[in-house]
Amino acid sequence: MTVMKSPLPESARQVTGDALQSTLVDLLGLSLTGKQAHWNIVGPRFRAIHLQLDEVVAAARSYADTVAERAAALGVPPDGRPETIASALTLPGAKDGWMRDTEVVQLLVETLEAAIARLRERIDATEKHDLVTQDLLIGITRELEKQRWMFDAENWPRDD
Repeated sequence: MTVMKSPLPESARQVTGDALQSTLVDLLGLSLTGKQAHWNIVGPRFRAIHLQLDEVVAAARSYADTVAERAAALGVPPDGRPETIASALTLPGAKDGWMRDTEVVQLLVETLEAAIARLRERIDATEKHDLVTQDLLIGITRELEKQRWMFDAENWPRDD
Protein backbone atom coordinates (compact mmCIF):
# COMPACT_ATOMS: atom_id res chain seq x y z
CA MET A 1 0.00 0.00 0.00
CA THR A 2 1.45 3.34 -1.04
CA VAL A 3 0.17 6.24 1.02
CA MET A 4 2.77 8.85 0.17
CA LYS A 5 3.76 9.55 -3.42
CA SER A 6 7.51 9.74 -3.79
CA PRO A 7 9.17 12.61 -5.63
CA LEU A 8 11.82 10.10 -6.75
CA PRO A 9 11.60 7.54 -9.56
CA GLU A 10 10.98 4.03 -8.21
CA SER A 11 14.55 2.78 -8.66
CA ALA A 12 15.96 5.83 -6.85
CA ARG A 13 13.31 5.54 -4.14
CA GLN A 14 14.27 1.90 -3.55
CA VAL A 15 18.02 2.58 -3.22
CA THR A 16 17.45 5.68 -1.09
CA GLY A 17 14.81 3.98 1.06
CA ASP A 18 17.12 1.06 1.76
CA ALA A 19 19.94 3.44 2.71
CA LEU A 20 17.67 5.41 5.04
CA GLN A 21 16.15 2.31 6.67
CA SER A 22 19.50 0.70 7.40
CA THR A 23 20.78 4.03 8.73
CA LEU A 24 17.74 4.26 10.99
CA VAL A 25 18.47 0.79 12.36
CA ASP A 26 22.12 1.69 12.99
CA LEU A 27 21.27 4.97 14.71
CA LEU A 28 18.63 3.44 16.97
CA GLY A 29 20.98 0.57 17.76
CA LEU A 30 23.80 3.01 18.52
CA SER A 31 21.54 4.94 20.88
CA LEU A 32 20.59 1.74 22.73
CA THR A 33 24.20 0.57 22.94
CA GLY A 34 25.22 3.99 24.22
CA LYS A 35 22.53 3.97 26.91
CA GLN A 36 23.39 0.42 28.00
CA ALA A 37 27.02 1.45 28.41
CA HIS A 38 25.95 4.71 30.10
CA TRP A 39 24.04 2.81 32.78
CA ASN A 40 26.70 0.17 33.37
CA ILE A 41 30.04 1.95 33.16
CA VAL A 42 32.43 1.71 36.11
CA GLY A 43 35.97 2.88 36.62
CA PRO A 44 38.01 5.97 37.33
CA ARG A 45 36.77 7.81 34.23
CA PHE A 46 33.13 7.01 34.96
CA ARG A 47 31.78 10.55 35.05
CA ALA A 48 33.49 11.94 31.94
CA ILE A 49 32.60 8.94 29.78
CA HIS A 50 29.12 8.68 31.29
CA LEU A 51 28.44 12.25 30.12
CA GLN A 52 30.13 11.69 26.75
CA LEU A 53 27.83 8.73 26.13
CA ASP A 54 24.84 11.03 26.57
CA GLU A 55 26.18 13.17 23.72
CA VAL A 56 26.37 10.17 21.40
CA VAL A 57 22.90 8.98 22.40
CA ALA A 58 21.38 12.43 21.87
CA ALA A 59 23.01 12.77 18.45
CA ALA A 60 21.95 9.27 17.38
CA ARG A 61 18.35 9.83 18.49
CA SER A 62 18.13 13.22 16.81
CA TYR A 63 19.57 11.91 13.55
CA ALA A 64 17.30 8.85 13.72
CA ASP A 65 14.29 11.16 13.76
CA THR A 66 15.65 13.16 10.83
CA VAL A 67 16.38 9.98 8.85
CA ALA A 68 12.91 8.55 9.54
CA GLU A 69 11.24 11.79 8.48
CA ARG A 70 13.35 11.91 5.30
CA ALA A 71 12.22 8.37 4.46
CA ALA A 72 8.58 9.30 5.05
CA ALA A 73 8.97 12.40 2.87
CA LEU A 74 10.16 10.12 0.06
CA GLY A 75 7.20 7.77 0.43
CA VAL A 76 9.14 5.09 2.31
CA PRO A 77 7.58 4.09 5.64
CA PRO A 78 10.35 4.06 8.28
CA ASP A 79 10.46 1.01 10.53
CA GLY A 80 11.85 1.64 14.00
CA ARG A 81 9.96 -1.14 15.77
CA PRO A 82 11.97 -2.94 18.46
CA GLU A 83 11.72 -6.27 16.65
CA THR A 84 13.04 -4.68 13.45
CA ILE A 85 16.00 -3.15 15.25
CA ALA A 86 16.72 -6.39 17.11
CA SER A 87 16.66 -8.51 13.95
CA ALA A 88 18.47 -6.10 11.60
CA LEU A 89 21.16 -4.59 13.83
CA THR A 90 24.68 -5.73 12.94
CA LEU A 91 26.71 -3.16 14.88
CA PRO A 92 28.72 -4.31 17.90
CA GLY A 93 26.66 -4.14 21.08
CA ALA A 94 27.28 -3.81 24.80
CA LYS A 95 27.72 -6.89 26.92
CA ASP A 96 25.47 -7.65 29.85
CA GLY A 97 26.42 -6.20 33.23
CA TRP A 98 29.07 -3.78 34.42
CA MET A 99 31.66 -2.55 31.96
CA ARG A 100 35.05 -1.02 32.75
CA ASP A 101 35.55 2.48 31.40
CA THR A 102 38.26 1.20 29.02
CA GLU A 103 35.86 -1.46 27.68
CA VAL A 104 33.17 1.14 27.09
CA VAL A 105 35.55 3.37 25.19
CA GLN A 106 36.71 0.46 23.01
CA LEU A 107 33.10 -0.61 22.40
CA LEU A 108 32.11 2.88 21.30
CA VAL A 109 35.13 3.21 19.01
CA GLU A 110 34.31 -0.14 17.35
CA THR A 111 30.58 0.57 17.12
CA LEU A 112 31.11 4.03 15.67
CA GLU A 113 33.71 2.71 13.20
CA ALA A 114 31.24 0.09 11.96
CA ALA A 115 28.44 2.64 11.66
CA ILE A 116 30.72 5.05 9.80
CA ALA A 117 31.86 2.37 7.34
CA ARG A 118 28.23 1.50 6.59
CA LEU A 119 27.33 5.18 6.20
CA ARG A 120 30.16 5.70 3.73
CA GLU A 121 28.78 2.82 1.62
CA ARG A 122 25.34 4.46 1.68
CA ILE A 123 26.84 7.82 0.73
CA ASP A 124 28.26 6.16 -2.38
CA ALA A 125 25.00 4.30 -3.07
CA THR A 126 22.83 7.43 -2.93
CA GLU A 127 25.12 9.64 -5.02
CA LYS A 128 23.28 8.98 -8.29
CA HIS A 129 19.84 8.57 -6.75
CA ASP A 130 19.24 11.36 -4.24
CA LEU A 131 21.75 14.06 -3.41
CA VAL A 132 19.58 15.42 -0.59
CA THR A 133 19.71 12.09 1.23
CA GLN A 134 23.40 11.80 0.43
CA ASP A 135 23.95 15.19 2.05
CA LEU A 136 22.06 14.05 5.15
CA LEU A 137 24.21 10.92 5.36
CA ILE A 138 27.37 13.00 4.98
CA GLY A 139 26.31 15.19 7.92
CA ILE A 140 25.60 12.16 10.09
CA THR A 141 28.98 10.68 9.16
CA ARG A 142 30.73 13.92 10.09
CA GLU A 143 29.17 13.85 13.58
CA LEU A 144 29.85 10.16 14.17
CA GLU A 145 33.47 10.56 13.04
CA LYS A 146 33.86 13.38 15.56
CA GLN A 147 32.41 11.20 18.32
CA ARG A 148 34.64 8.28 17.31
CA TRP A 149 37.71 10.52 17.47
CA MET A 150 36.74 11.75 20.93
CA PHE A 151 36.29 8.22 22.26
CA ASP A 152 39.47 6.98 20.58
CA ALA A 153 41.43 9.78 22.28
CA GLU A 154 40.19 8.49 25.66
CA ASN A 155 42.32 5.35 25.42
CA TRP A 156 45.56 7.03 24.37
CA PRO A 157 48.30 6.00 24.66
CA ARG A 158 47.46 2.46 23.65
CA ASP A 159 49.68 -0.54 24.09
CA ASP A 160 49.43 -1.56 20.41
